[in-house]
Amino acid sequence: MITKYRLGLPIFLAALTLVSGVAPRLLAHDSRLVGTATVESTIEQAAATAHEVALTVDVTKSKVNFTLGSTLHTVHGIFALKHGAIRIEPDGKASGEIVADATSGQSGDSGRDKKMHKDVLESPKFTEVVFRPDRVDGKIPASGAVSVQMHGMFALHGSEHEMTVPVTGEVNGDHWSGKTTLKIPYVAWGLKSPNTFLLKADPVVEVELELVGTIDAH
Repeated sequence: MITKYRLGLPIFLAALTLVSGVAPRLLAHDSRLVGTATVESTIEQAAATAHEVALTVDVTKSKVNFTLGSTLHTVHGIFALKHGAIRIEPDGKASGEIVADATSGQSGDSGRDKKMHKDVLESPKFTEVVFRPDRVDGKIPASGAVSVQMHGMFALHGSEHEMTVPVTGEVNGDHWSGKTTLKIPYVAWGLKSPNTFLLKADPVVEVELELVGTIDAH
């Protein structure tokens, strides 16, 4: 029985190697699977960004679009970006900021835009809208598709709000592109609603960022 067991174990491990790659992990640790949590942690760390990444936003080619629904119609508009740069460390820690010009907002209607800037955004006083990331969960590859979760603080109208946003994109050579959609509950965050007697606006505005720029990984 002992001889059969000794002969059968290598065959069993070889089969596992071919099917699922489990055998190398078993051989790397004892057969009692002591330290399984450590193995899982190591795998997770290996999936994180393996190098420091610096992303610079090209504001001339990037876009910030917003959509606000109401009882009468849906309002579409744009904001201009001022600048943007993000640095992501190998452990996922992030720094930098993406800054939009609050005074640049346009929806195609001068009267509506005047009300937006004066009563809602108060953009002459709060001139910038800023997102400052502090953590990225997921891998930034050397090339190919990107899908990560970016956590940070969103500064609007003099207050900061914690949020996590999904970002999809692509890395191609020394260029990158990324896209994300933010749901901003501006009324809950203390901004005035643009409601009138006839028009009832949604209390949440959807903001879509389409960003492109250059990437430096080392």
